[in-house]
Amino acid sequence: MIVDDKSLLIYAPVPLHRRDGVLVLEDQACNGLRLWTESFQKLIVMMPVSPDPAPPNWVPLAAAGENLSRVDVVPLPMAYRPDQYWRKLPEARRIIRDAIGRADMMGFAIGGYFGDWGAVASQEAIKMNRRFYVWTDRVESEVMRRLSKEGSLKQRIKSRLIYPLMARREIELIGKADMGLFHGRETYEAYARYSRNPQIVHDIHLKKADHIDAEALVQKVAAAVKGPLRIVYVGRAEPMKGAMDWIDVMERLSSSGIDFRAVWLGEGTDLEPMRQRISAAGLGDRVSLPGFMRDRGALLAELRAAHVFLFCHKTPESPRVLIEALASGTPIVGYDGAFARELTDDHGGGVLVPLGDIPALAGAVTGLAQDRTRLQALMRNAKEDSAPYDDISVFRHRCEVIRKYLS
Repeated sequence: MIVDDKSLLIYAPVPLHRRDGVLVLEDQACNGLRLWTESFQKLIVMMPVSPDPAPPNWVPLAAAGENLSRVDVVPLPMAYRPDQYWRKLPEARRIIRDAIGRADMMGFAIGGYFGDWGAVASQEAIKMNRRFYVWTDRVESEVMRRLSKEGSLKQRIKSRLIYPLMARREIELIGKADMGLFHGRETYEAYARYSRNPQIVHDIHLKKADHIDAEALVQKVAAAVKGPLRIVYVGRAEPMKGAMDWIDVMERLSSSGIDFRAVWLGEGTDLEPMRQRISAAGLGDRVSLPGFMRDRGALLAELRAAHVFLFCHKTPESPRVLIEALASGTPIVGYDGAFARELTDDHGGGVLVPLGDIPALAGAVTGLAQDRTRLQALMRNAKEDSAPYDDISVFRHRCEVIRKYLS
C-alpha cells in the first residue's frame, strides 16, 4: 500500500547486467525494489551496469513486480579502477545531479573509494543543498585496513594506500548527511558518533514463510539428540571471513574425537587452500566445500538441516546470513561482535567467544556436541531471536524512518 506520493532516490551498488539487451538483476534486489514501491509512489534507483556476462540465475527487472512502472532505473557506469573512474566521473556526475533534481527524498549507499557513486551522489547532494541519508552495511575502510596485512604484496600495498582515504571520506560524508542508516549494531557502533542522526536498520530479504515453522522446529530439536553434529557456514571463502580459522576448528574437533559433518557453502580465494588442508588432515569424509549454492531454497534447506552455524568473521560487518541461520532454528556460534550480540541478546540463540580465540571456539562447538540438551535449547532460542526479522517488517521500518526525518 502506498503511504504517500513522494519520490525516493537511492543508490544501490548491486550491479545490473545485460542479457540479450534486457537489464537483469539479482532476485533479492528485485524484491527490494518491490518493497520500496510499497511505501513510495516513485522510486528512482541508480545502479552500476557490469560489462560481464550476467549470472545465470539473475532475473529481468520485471521480476520486481507489477509496480515496476513506478521504478525509474538509472544505469551508471562501473568504474572500480582509478583510470576508469576518473574518465567516467564527469558523465556520472551529470546523471546523478539530474536524478537528484527529480527526487523528493534521497539516500545513498557508500563504501569503497574508486567507483563509489554513492559517495559522489552524497557530494553532489551537499553541493545542491539537498537533504539526504547515507547507508552502510559494513565498516568498509576497516575491511580494507585489515586487507593491508593479508594477501599478495600488490593487494597489501593497494590497501595501505586506499584505506586512510576511505576512512576520511566515510567520516566526512556521514557527518554531513542529515541521517545515517546503519545496518546492524556493528556498523552503528563504528559510525554513530560521526552522524547527527544515527539509526539502526536492517536489510534482509528473508520472508516470514522462510522461517522454520513450529512443527518443523519440533522435529529438528527431537532429531538433534543423536548423530553427528551438523555444522554449516554460508559465505565467501576469504581471509576476512576467517576461512582458515574455521578449518582450524574442524581439525581440533577431529583431534578431540567429535563426530561431526561440516559444509562451507561459498567461493573465494581461500577455497583451494581450505581444500588442501582438509585433504592433508584426512577430513575429506567429514568436511565438504562444494562452492557457491545458487538455489536459495536448497541453501535454506542446508541451514535448517544444520545443528550449528559456525562463523569466524574478522571484520566489523552485519552479515544477513546470521539472521537466516537463526530463522532456521540453527544457533550461531562464532566470534563475538556487536551484530551477533544484538541478534541474540533477547533469547540467547548463540554462543560467542572472543575474536580470534580458536581454542575457545572449538571448545564451544565441542560442548554443544557433548551436551545435546543445551543444543536443543539453543535451537529454540535461535527461532525466538529471529522473530522480528523479515523483509516486509524491516523495509517498512526503514521507510518510516526516512519519511519521519527527511520528508
